[in-house]
Amino acid sequence: MTIINNPPEIMNISETAQYLRISSSSLYKLAQEGRIPCQKVGRHWRFRKEAIDHWLEEKRSYIQQNP
Repeated sequence: MTIINNPPEIMNISETAQYLRISSSSLYKLAQEGRIPCQKVGRHWRFRKEAIDHWLEEKRSYIQQNP
C-alpha cells in the first residue's frame, strides 16, 4: 500500500484508503453503511479530505472521552 504524501482535496476510494491506511474493501463497507463522510457521484464514491480529517478528530475525541 502506497502512502499519499499530499492528498488531493477530493479523493476517490483508492486515495482515501491509502490516506487512512485501510483496505479499499473496508472503506467501501464504511461508505455503504454511512459510517464515514462521503458522497456518491454516479457510481463512484468521493471523499473530501477536510471532512475525513474532521471525522478522524471526532473519533479520536470520542475514544479519549470514553476509554
